[in-house]
Amino acid sequence: MLVAGTATASFAAANPFSDVPADHWAYDAVSQLAADGVIDGYGDTTYRGSRQITRYEMAQMVAKAMAKTDVSAADKALIDKLAAEFSDELNNLGVRVSNLERNADMVKWNGRARYTYWSHRTEGEKRTNDDQLLLRLEPTAEVNQNWHVKARIDASTDLAKDSSDTTKPYHGDKQDTNLSLKRIWAQGNYNNFQTKLGKFAPIDSDSIFDTEFSGAEVRFGNKVTFTAGAGGNSFDTVKGTDIKLLSKDNAMNYQYAGLGYADGKFVGGVDYHNLNADSFQYVKEDTTAKQTDEDNANIWLIKAGYRFDKVNALNVFYANNTSADELDKAWSTEYDYKGAQPANKGSWGAWAAYRYLGTNTALFSTYDALLAGQKGWELGTQYVPFHNVLATLRYGQGKNISSDKDIKNLFGRVEFLF
Repeated sequence: MLVAGTATASFAAANPFSDVPADHWAYDAVSQLAADGVIDGYGDTTYRGSRQITRYEMAQMVAKAMAKTDVSAADKALIDKLAAEFSDELNNLGVRVSNLERNADMVKWNGRARYTYWSHRTEGEKRTNDDQLLLRLEPTAEVNQNWHVKARIDASTDLAKDSSDTTKPYHGDKQDTNLSLKRIWAQGNYNNFQTKLGKFAPIDSDSIFDTEFSGAEVRFGNKVTFTAGAGGNSFDTVKGTDIKLLSKDNAMNYQYAGLGYADGKFVGGVDYHNLNADSFQYVKEDTTAKQTDEDNANIWLIKAGYRFDKVNALNVFYANNTSADELDKAWSTEYDYKGAQPANKGSWGAWAAYRYLGTNTALFSTYDALLAGQKGWELGTQYVPFHNVLATLRYGQGKNISSDKDIKNLFGRVEFLF
């Protein structure tokens, strides 16, 4: 989103677009072009009132400004700056950006620095606390009007343990700060078609497949989409636990496919994931029983989301591993209220959810307050105290599915986005 929130009254007279935050990076450019009559917005002195403007809507305005020839040199420079920022959206709209404009910013860097604290409490066991630091850089390099190369680079350290392993509880190993190339892929965008080649996140990374794999993905469609991917990776443990996924050979083949639909307030989809390894190891509900070797995991997932209005939304999913006999289900129901927008100081959001995360299905769960192998309630909130500073607090309370022990988890994070 380019614009979020409503400008304060003290800036109303100076800013013709009443909901462009005065501290946004594009404020000066938008205000100047509006004052010069180059950008018209929606003609009602706003970007549709308090509704956030999308990048595509902004690109449409930039495209209109680019078509004008009777602009000053100063306005032309501002248009070039905006055109470079929205070059991807302009290309998808069929607007070619000149080489001079596009070469002005062919490599873009986004990033974040974050501090994370968590506390895990399990009935009858010692409480586990930890705090971590992470620096993440996400460059995007333009190859041509259709192709880009993208990457994710993480440098992480565990403050309490002096360890770089921030994915699972501490077991005595100490390491220096870790620098790793988490993802790197080439992405081609065409009309109603997208392809990825390299190492990237699969579908359902926002629920139970928050991981990376190396391979290829294709996506067809716009409102109705079909996505398929195939590749492989080496998966060692269930995220957030010390449970081993594989024993003899951790090289795994991976395929997935999904059918999705998005139209206005409703989004939904049905996805399938297949993981194959020589010795995939299933966790037993009885923790004293021997784990079961199996070559395949076949996981089906159905998901849906509905936004009732500007502030209320509901998101659900249900997944089942048909190859597992135990701990073979994962599901979540989440209600969201409002939403924190890092570009908009003072914005906030909150949510309440119930999650059931069977270990043999939630193999790479993205959740922080309830982990794989746990079930229960989660409450959370986010707040933006300053522009591009995001604070998150999550609390989870429930049971360990296998042992039925009570669990209480606390998760806090502060992120500085740049």
